[in-house]
Amino acid sequence: MVSAGGMAPSVRIFTPDCSNCAALCCVAFAFDRSEEFGHDKPADHPCHHLDGAYRCRIHDDLNAKGYSGCRAFDCLGAGQRVTQDLFGGGDWQREPALRAPMSAAFRTMRRLHELLQLLTTAKALHLDDATEAERCDLLDALDPEDGWTIETLAGFDAGPLAEKARGFLLSLAATIRTS
Repeated sequence: MVSAGGMAPSVRIFTPDCSNCAALCCVAFAFDRSEEFGHDKPADHPCHHLDGAYRCRIHDDLNAKGYSGCRAFDCLGAGQRVTQDLFGGGDWQREPALRAPMSAAFRTMRRLHELLQLLTTAKALHLDDATEAERCDLLDALDPEDGWTIETLAGFDAGPLAEKARGFLLSLAATIRTS
């Protein structure tokens, strides 16, 4: 079930809450068998280690079983935001038609959360007033008061906001080198 309204602002919390997610990290991303992943998995397909309650059957032994990439991954809170806010608590196991749209939304929300986290962290750089104002404007734009919808989120990567935020963050390199 998709919520009719937009997603509420995140209050910029970047901690995953797996209990309020639908194991999107175990579905959305593709990975190839490697030192970090013990098998090939295409995007939008559940990992074969998931049980019926969205829990990883090998979670306690990820490194020993060859899944250190899973242990290292952090969704930065994007999973619960997609599941609870965008899809109103719906999930792909009860509603299989939601798997692809939830996965796509999760991949985009994860990139958006990464930008939000970097911009939030940049506050510690003691930026000049104009740069600080730009940082705050970007934070507000990336976390709008009226929230994100499935449609607006779908256009995020192709829109100018993502590029503007990335460009701003790249421009901070000079500030970091002189700090």
